[in-house]
Amino acid sequence: MDVAIETVYEELRAIARAYFRREPLEHTLEPTALVHEALLRISGSGRAGSFHNVDHLIAVGARVMRQILVDHARRRGRRRRLNRMLLARNPHDAGTRPDERAVDVLTLDELLSDLERVSPRRARVVELRFFAGLTVEETASVLEVSPKTVEADWTFVRAWLRTKLDDPS
Repeated sequence: MDVAIETVYEELRAIARAYFRREPLEHTLEPTALVHEALLRISGSGRAGSFHNVDHLIAVGARVMRQILVDHARRRGRRRRLNRMLLARNPHDAGTRPDERAVDVLTLDELLSDLERVSPRRARVVELRFFAGLTVEETASVLEVSPKTVEADWTFVRAWLRTKLDDPS
């Protein structure tokens, strides 16, 4: 069990570091603090023993960290910019033109909330693939669907987000 906890902790730290690579340098949170806050929220929720596997716990941790960052951005009254890697038609092109490849976390959170109302699974695919950094296979395992379903959802959501961000009306 200690190995599982250590694995989850290290995975969550890696996810937090990835989040903070997209953050401004003057950010008031740090990756370790984000992980600790997420783990405290998970343990305080009464769900600590209800996870199917390590991937499921990591996915929940990633979701909680996303919520913490969104709450923090709202409290600070500023809009964070995120890399639009998930939106790039060519992943190698992501980030080459920052003005075209960035979206703020509050806008992305609003769009994902809209998507979640009509397609909760597709919203979870974005959370797991983009925010948690899970592979197609890991995402399929957490969602209990086939990898083909995850790939189809991922393709759809990337196109949907591109459309929404290009024409916000």
